[in-house]
Amino acid sequence: MAKARPGSGLKRAPAKRRPRKAKPGTRGPSPAECRLEALSGDAEEARERIEREGGIVAGSYCDPLGRSPLLVAILPIDRIEPTPFQRDLSQTHHRKLADVLHRTGMFLDPVIAVTAPDRGFWTPNGRHRLEAMRRLGARAITALVVPKREIAWQILALNTEKAHNLRERSLEVIRIYRGLIDEDAKRAESGFAFYLEEASFVTLGICYEKNGKFAGGAYNPIVRRLEKFSDEPLSEAIREHEKHAESLMDLDARVGEVIAKLKARGLVSPYLRAFVVARINPLRWIQGEPPPLDQVLKTMRARAAKFSADRIRQEDLAGAGGAPDEAD
Repeated sequence: MAKARPGSGLKRAPAKRRPRKAKPGTRGPSPAECRLEALSGDAEEARERIEREGGIVAGSYCDPLGRSPLLVAILPIDRIEPTPFQRDLSQTHHRKLADVLHRTGMFLDPVIAVTAPDRGFWTPNGRHRLEAMRRLGARAITALVVPKREIAWQILALNTEKAHNLRERSLEVIRIYRGLIDEDAKRAESGFAFYLEEASFVTLGICYEKNGKFAGGAYNPIVRRLEKFSDEPLSEAIREHEKHAESLMDLDARVGEVIAKLKARGLVSPYLRAFVVARINPLRWIQGEPPPLDQVLKTMRARAAKFSADRIRQEDLAGAGGAPDEAD
C-alpha cells in the first residue's frame, strides 16, 4: 500500500510491479516443442496476406515464451509501412543504419510486422531499419510477422527500439490513442492502460500535436500525478484530455508572459519556466487528497496572471531546478 510522505499528508504513487526472477528452465516450450506443423486461425490468415501481397513465408514456429505462432517472411519493401502512431523518423539514425548495412552487405535484424487493417503490413518496431533499406534501394525486407495486430500497441508501449524522451513518447501515445478510437471507440479507456502507460501522455501528446516545442517537461509532474485513465469509452474520454490540453496550453502562454517579464529585468536561467511553474503550483501546500487537474490548472492560470516579476531576484533562481526551458 502507498505510504504518506512524512509531514505532507500526500500518498506516494504505488510502485510498478515487475516480474520476479524465475527459476531457470521453468517457463515456455522446449526447442522441439516450438515446431509448428500447421497454421490455423490468425496465423493462416497472415500467411494468406503475405502471399497475396507478393511475399513468401520462409518458416513458422511457436514463440518460446508464450507459444504464439510467428511467421518468418520476406516481404516486398513497398508493402510494409510504419504504424501510423509511432515516433517521427530520425534522419540521422536511419542514415547511420544505411551506412552500416551497406558496409556489411547483409540485413540481419528482421523488422517486426503485423497485418495492416486493409492491405499490406505495419511495422511497430523497425521504422529506421525499413527506411535504411529503402535508402539502399532494397526490393524486399525480412520480417517477423505476428498474426495479432494488437501486438503493435504492446511493442510500442515497451519502448523496444530506442529510448523515448517525453515529447516522442507523448506523440506516440496520442497516435496510438487515435488508432484505438478508429478500431474500438466504444471500449473503456482504462482497458488500454497497458498500451498507453500514463494518462498524462495522452494530454501532453495533444499539446505537442498543436505545438511541437511545447514545454511539457515543466508540467509533466503535475499532469502525471492528477491525470487518470477513466472508464468512459475512448470516444468520450478523449474530450476530457483535449479540454485539459487546452487549459495547459493557455497556462503555458501565461507562464511565457511571466518569463518575458523576468528576462526584461535581466534575470537569466535555463530553468525560468520550471521556477515560475513551481511558484504557482498549489500542490506544494495541499495536504491530503489533491483537487482534480482542471481545478489545479485554473488556480495556476490565476496565479500566473498575478505573478509579481518585480519581486524576483537573481539569487532566487539559484535553487531552481526541474526540466530546462524547451521553448519561450
